Amino acid sequence: MEIQFIVSDQFNAKRLDYVVAKMQGEYSRSLIAQLIKNGDILVSGRVKKPSSKVYSGEVIYGCLPDIKDGESADPVAEQNGKLPFDILHEDSHIMVINKYHGIVVHPAAGNLSGTVVNALISYYPQIQSVGEDRLRPGIVHRLDRDTSGVMVVAKERDVFSFLKKEFMQRRVQKSYIALVSGSLKEDSGEIVLPIGRHPVKRKMMSTVAQNGRYAETIWRVLKRYNSATLVEAELKTGRTHQVRVHFKAIGHPLVGDSVYGFKKRGGDSMFSKISRQMLHAWKLSFRHPWSGRRVEFVAPLPEDIGQFC
Repeated sequence: MEIQFIVSDQFNAKRLDYVVAKMQGEYSRSLIAQLIKNGDILVSGRVKKPSSKVYSGEVIYGCLPDIKDGESADPVAEQNGKLPFDILHEDSHIMVINKYHGIVVHPAAGNLSGTVVNALISYYPQIQSVGEDRLRPGIVHRLDRDTSGVMVVAKERDVFSFLKKEFMQRRVQKSYIALVSGSLKEDSGEIVLPIGRHPVKRKMMSTVAQNGRYAETIWRVLKRYNSATLVEAELKTGRTHQVRVHFKAIGHPLVGDSVYGFKKRGGDSMFSKISRQMLHAWKLSFRHPWSGRRVEFVAPLPEDIGQFC
């Protein structure tokens, strides 16, 4: 649903998230804040923070998710459905899951229900108090909708803080399996290119963005095909869409990637049935927040990627 309105004197110098939530009362303020962070709600054509002040005469416009009959406008209240992941490990401190592809991690515009977070709340309601964002309880890192694989979830507040710090300080080891287009010339390599928000296409990332941050991916070839290469990619950093953007930058975008990849080639039977980017978070290694010992978890390859191994 598209919205557009002019800030009245009543809301002069008020917070952006407060104003939008007041004008659109059926949506929770936490959801509004997340939409603002995502760039789905703009102020006079500019991206703002949820806490930014707005002033009389400014124009607020954007897009809100449609609410279906019987669906809650507060996404964390939706707690139904089958778990969209397999549980690889669980103890009183953490849960390690294997997320299915096609599943969004947390509620956002257009995806209020059916996410990993909705399922986590249904499975373990106490997780709602864990973390800094009500829309992302327990979530210390995430995977794209069409990326499958291993994730660790915090079940306690101090565990959330510990794991978040481990990710920020790059102590967590992350390995992915990817099928990339074309034939890589070398058997291994390293991609060191900054990644930032695309200057025009706000939902895409780019290696030529002015605000790019350091990003490093190490890769090695696992298997070669006529028109594609299966690789293992180790992420030394954790930028948004890192694997997808890095391989696009060197001319080998992921097979099936509708955003960064090549258009489908109807004559290639190898790719004819592929409906998502061929990317799987394979291994995750980190220090356990209780014992301090390094643990490693492996997510089995899904059938669509496993056929190429």
